[in-house]
Amino acid sequence: MIVAGEASGEMYGAQIATAIRALAPGTRFFGMGGNCMREAGVETLVDANVMAVMGLVEVVAHLPTIVSGFTTLKRKIHNDPPDLLILIDYPDFNLRLAKVAKKAGVKVLYFISPQVWAWRSHRVHGIGRVVDMMAVLFPFEVPFYQKAGVPVTFVGHPLLDLVKPTMKRDEALASLGLDPERRCIGLFPGSRRSEIQKLLPIILESARILKERMPDLQFVLPRATSLKDEDLAPYLAGSRLEVKVVSGRNHDVMSGCDAVIAASGTVVMELALVGVPHVIIYKMSTLTYEIGKRVINVPHIGISNIVAEKRMVQELLQHEAEPVPIADEIDALLNRPGYAAQMREDFAAMRVKLGNGGALGRVARLALEMMK
Repeated sequence: MIVAGEASGEMYGAQIATAIRALAPGTRFFGMGGNCMREAGVETLVDANVMAVMGLVEVVAHLPTIVSGFTTLKRKIHNDPPDLLILIDYPDFNLRLAKVAKKAGVKVLYFISPQVWAWRSHRVHGIGRVVDMMAVLFPFEVPFYQKAGVPVTFVGHPLLDLVKPTMKRDEALASLGLDPERRCIGLFPGSRRSEIQKLLPIILESARILKERMPDLQFVLPRATSLKDEDLAPYLAGSRLEVKVVSGRNHDVMSGCDAVIAASGTVVMELALVGVPHVIIYKMSTLTYEIGKRVINVPHIGISNIVAEKRMVQELLQHEAEPVPIADEIDALLNRPGYAAQMREDFAAMRVKLGNGGALGRVARLALEMMK
């Protein structure tokens, strides 16, 4: 059973299933995921696209859907127990499911650690009681789990293998129907519907301000696989701004961009690996934000900044995530060459910390070892 709760996690789930099947062709997969996992032959008992929400208030609003999905998977574990449960990120949901699996005698492999090193660090002891192996992305996570007595393996970051643009800037823009002679700004509003609702209007207004300042600009928006065109259409129609919407090909879109406005998430690591200057933004409910301020004990929210141990990329959060400050940051990235150049140098230095690739293959081999 593989369980992933959002777009990036289910992309990894699909790759892990493919890698396991290559080593053990008769393996059967089921669980929770989206289009990528279905295409990889995973029977999705629960659709991850309806489960991807973030924040205390947002989760409460979607609680009936989340409970229904959890109940479906719990019933499956009891009635048709898998040889192994692979959990990918999505910690509040997945750690509860791990407890169910542990009681049912099912081994648990957890890939992409809950960020216990960032907040609610006491959870590490509970994790040790329900997880048989924690496969982590970053070297600094290993001693954290070892100190708590939790079995842990550093596998590296899968994006080192998955982030592979196939085109250079001008070629990418031409293939997208955009003009290579004009500067291009990427608009990355996130993969959750709740993020679209909160962030896309702000991003589009930022783009409008930039267009007024620099009329030559063009805009591209890659639609996440977890979203549909109709999720974006009302916002785009009301913006009076020409935006090229692209489905898939995220990394080629990134290659074509001179700068990007990005919702905090996996995409900021992808942008850093591709080497695209960007600004990180995020908004959540006031209650979620106020609680978060008091319990989070890391100085950054962007995972690339956390790995780099410095503020490589500007983070505009909550009341700072407004159109004018966002536009000002993109303006600086476009028109202060030294600023963007330094950011690219920092990205290259950060990449060295992430290992040598092959992470998902290591997870697949680890999974097969655990099933012996």
